[in-house]
This record gives sequence, C-alpha cells and structure tokens, in this order.
Amino acid sequence: MAESHGMHTQSTRRHTSETPLGSRKVYVQGSTPAMRVPMREIVLASTRTPTGQLEANPPLRVYDTSGPYTDPAFTPDLQQGLPPQRLGWILARGDVESLSMPSSAYRKQRDADPSLDAIRFPSPRQPLRAKPGTRVTQMHYARRGTITPEMEF
Repeated sequence: MAESHGMHTQSTRRHTSETPLGSRKVYVQGSTPAMRVPMREIVLASTRTPTGQLEANPPLRVYDTSGPYTDPAFTPDLQQGLPPQRLGWILARGDVESLSMPSSAYRKQRDADPSLDAIRFPSPRQPLRAKPGTRVTQMHYARRGTITPEMEF
C-alpha cells in the first residue's frame, strides 16, 4: 500500500505526462492556425472476419480532456501555472476589459493574508469582466449564432 503524506500518496506523485498504453496525443487543426484541438488516438485491435481473416481497424480519435500535462512536448512550470490558452480568443472578441485589481472580497482577503505568500503565483493574471452593456457567456454567443473558439475547442 502506498505510504500517505497528507493528501499525496506515492501513486499520485507520478509525473502526469505518462501516455496511456495503446494511445497517443494528437492535435487536429481547427479553423485558425492557432487552434489545435487535442485528441487521443487509440489503437484498436484487429477484427476477425467470419472467414477467419484479420482485418485491421483504423485508430479511433476521441476528444482529449487531459490537458497539456499528457503532451510529451509540454514542460510544466508549477510556478507559472497553465498557459492562458483562451486569453487571446477572449480578448479578440473585444467585449471584456481588465480590472485594475481583484474585486471579490474573498480574493482581497486572501491577498492580504501574509501566511499565504509562500504559495502565491509570482505573476497572477489580471481578472477580466464584461464591458458595460455586454454579456460574455457561451449561452449568449450560442443564442446569437456565434461559434466561439472555446466552442470549437
């Protein structure tokens, strides 16, 4: 049995970029060059036909929700966090603005707590909000008939 250290066990310390057996991470080109939709290509076993012949099956591609950590080309930086992949898509729509500082009471309370300094990201991202008179939900875009990059992704 794995030795427990707080919330972590030996089995959870393993590097997350290990590829599941019989599959590999691939990317499908989206509507723009910057759009690379992650897929997992799964190798399928051959099918035995009624005549006894083996018929090869093509790999099966499924949407990969595992994030960048299962991409062998990705080098994680736990101090920086995940790359802001959606940020360019969001800003390109022109319907959001940056806040000069966090507006939630909870975030302000956490920022003021010096006991949390050791676990803060070195460069936290500025929060965004909808510009006055706009809505920025995926439901709103869908009702307008707008397909956003997030929907395609």
